[in-house]
Amino acid sequence: MTDTLILVVDDNRNVLTALDMLLSREFSGVKCISKPGQIISELQSASYSAVLLDMNYSAGQNTGNEGLFWLRELRKFDPDLSVVMITAFGDIELAVTALKEGAVDFVLKPWDNQKLLATMQTAVQLAKSRRQVKSLQKDKEFLKAELKGRAPRIIGRSAAMISVMALVDKVAVTQANVLITGENGTGKELIAREIHRRSDRSDEIMVTVDLGAVPDSLFESELFGHVKGAFTDARSDRIGKIEAAQKGTLFFDEIGNLSMAMQAKLLSVLENRTITRLGDARVIPVDIRLICATNMDLDAMVEEGSFRIDLLYRINTIQVELPPLRERTDDVLLLAAWFLQLYSKRYNKPGLQMDPMAERALKQWSWPGNVRELQHSMERAVILAGRKLLSEEDFRLNAATASQSASFDGSLEEVESRLIRYTMKKNGGNISAVSSQLGISRQTLYNKMKKYGL
Repeated sequence: MTDTLILVVDDNRNVLTALDMLLSREFSGVKCISKPGQIISELQSASYSAVLLDMNYSAGQNTGNEGLFWLRELRKFDPDLSVVMITAFGDIELAVTALKEGAVDFVLKPWDNQKLLATMQTAVQLAKSRRQVKSLQKDKEFLKAELKGRAPRIIGRSAAMISVMALVDKVAVTQANVLITGENGTGKELIAREIHRRSDRSDEIMVTVDLGAVPDSLFESELFGHVKGAFTDARSDRIGKIEAAQKGTLFFDEIGNLSMAMQAKLLSVLENRTITRLGDARVIPVDIRLICATNMDLDAMVEEGSFRIDLLYRINTIQVELPPLRERTDDVLLLAAWFLQLYSKRYNKPGLQMDPMAERALKQWSWPGNVRELQHSMERAVILAGRKLLSEEDFRLNAATASQSASFDGSLEEVESRLIRYTMKKNGGNISAVSSQLGISRQTLYNKMKKYGL
């Protein structure tokens, strides 16, 4: 039985009784009324999916004009509502008029029970689909407004960042696929958002997918979508991330984490520019701008056989390499000042400043966690600040240096975090070298870095 409300409107009590008994077999809620003047108040009191509406109510009338009038009123009240017309006086011209006015179907009395049930089921599904589409459109408009109001913060005047932004200027106005590379915390997603913002797709949304967080078992459902019944928990149709990015930009973060099997499926989508939802046979064309990011050496992965060279060619029309923060020391204080202003406002601590020794310490620190580490350091300093002038001690950089020795004080997680941070600094942030030295996979290292905010 479908959990749906149906409204039946007919002036014949016997007809209402028969329709109530029939429709109650399939739908959990059936409300029958004999006076069309009650329709609007009834719709205001509950959420109906479909209405079965008689076309004649006054004695001696068989033109259907009354039904057409109430059909128009229903359409004004809720354009997504499915209305099925029913009458004992039907002809082709009347049916065509009703359909033109917005009815989804036309049924003649006496009706065939199975056909009427099938008609109402179809009407209900149509109403649900209309409402889902409207909901998705509202979500998309909300996301567009959100993204327009949150312009990416690309802060930097170093030669390295000037070179990066010059390349962004050139590539943003094209439709070329872009691969953004760089260590963790360098701002790859910010660059992706800046490329989208400067592109001719900026009025559409950018959909972000962290491929490192999508297990193989959910890959197709997450990216391609599914239809109801495609698998055990598929209780309704759902569009995937790729389809959600239609006309906009699709950002795949950590693309180096894809298994070979998933790489093959993604490559097929990029070559054909089509997707097929799980459990569906329909081929859906997609129009997207693809931007990918990784902190891995994809060329080395191609050589070792863990990344497809044909996929690399597809995603790497243009490569944007982001420099680590240690190579853009001219930007450290600029970024620190911006984060200081941001968190001072957020935590209601106006007037905070850094003394010269603190500024010198920030510039001299190697920042193995890059901009993300600087951001976390500034936020922590603001939260713990007990005076207006922040000193070197407020940033705990000396303590951090000491903690990167082989200290085993603290919990297991604290020791593990310090060891990863120390190894990253020692290897200049090279993920492959760090994972090799620690004896763990790149995926495991990536997960731990996300866990500890490194």
